[in-house]
Parts: sequence; C-alpha cells; structure tokens
Amino acid sequence: MVLRLQKEAMVKPYEKMTLAQLKEAEDEFDDEDMKAIEIYREKRLQEWKALKKKQKFGELREISGNQYVNEVTNAEKDVWVIIHLYRSSIPMCLLVNQHLSLLARKFPETKFVKAIVNSCIQHYHDNCLPTIFAYKNGQIESKFIGIIECGGINLKLEELEWKLAEVGAIQTDLEENPKKDIVDVMVSSIRNASIYDDTNSSNSDNDDTK
Repeated sequence: MVLRLQKEAMVKPYEKMTLAQLKEAEDEFDDEDMKAIEIYREKRLQEWKALKKKQKFGELREISGNQYVNEVTNAEKDVWVIIHLYRSSIPMCLLVNQHLSLLARKFPETKFVKAIVNSCIQHYHDNCLPTIFAYKNGQIESKFIGIIECGGINLKLEELEWKLAEVGAIQTDLEENPKKDIVDVMVSSIRNASIYDDTNSSNSDNDDTK
C-alpha cells in the first residue's frame, strides 16, 4: 500500500489528463513540464490513432452489388469482411441481420456488411439463404449457405459469434461452443440408436439361427 501511494504521488498531474484537458491547462506548467507534456501528448495521440484505426467499423452497413468488389473483394489488407446476402422476405435473414448488427458493434475491427442478394447474384435460390461469406485479402475463407449451415431458425447470437470466431474472423471471449450441450445430446442419441439397432440385428440373427 505504501509503495502504491508513493508511486501515485510521483505521477505528474498531466499524466492523468485527456488531450483536451492538457490543452486547457498549458499555462499552469513550467518549461520542463511543457517538454514532458509534448512527449506525453504525442504518445497519447499515437495511441488514440492506433485505437481509431483498429476500431474503424462498428456497424452493419448496407451495400449494393456494384459496391461488392470495392467494399468486400478489394477491402484493406488483413481486414476480415463478413458479408450477408439476404432477402427481407425471409425471416431467418432478418434474424441474422439483427445478430450481425450486434456483433459489428462488439467487434469493430472486423468489417460487417449486408446486401440484398438480387443486387449481387441474379436468380439466387431462396434455399441458399441466408448466405454468409467471410473474406480476407480478397479470398473467401469460409462460407455458410442456407438455414442449416447458418445455425438453424433458432440461431442465438452467441452461436453465430462462435461460428465466426472458429474461422478466425473475430476474437471472441466465449470459452466454448454455446451449442456444445445440444451437439452432445444429438451425438448421444445417434450412438444409442446405433447400439439399439445393432442389438436388434444381433437378436434377429440369433432367432434365425434357431
């Protein structure tokens, strides 16, 4: 506790100030402080620029087909782009848009866009919607086509977040697949059904032998 208090006592007042506060308080510091302030201000400014550069998206944007190449295929180097091709008449597409809008705010370093499918691909079948592509450096790194691949009609936000994290498009803080319990139950059911079928088949064979 004593060491912590001594350390806090050594901190200059400007080290706790924002850039705006530093500007207002310039007249209160001597020449030595002003030199240190300039160095400190530059450091804070560079940190702020780095943060803004990293967090430059933060929303699910609507684009048209003629913007696809520029916004998606030719996006900035090493930037992940998630694009959702949708039709507003399909409920699952609306659900995916809701989830992507929230994920865009949570992961502002990833670019999230959506586009009405007809503006990008003519005669695209409804069975293939929703369609989600994950791009990086002009290449499709992963894709989810149709209701099943996108997670089903009861898709939860966390489930979609996990899907995108698995392909590397976002850095999630989720520790395990939210659908793990459901998958385990399905696997268990399939295994039990298989055992049951094998048992019945064995019993049938024995009966035939008798």
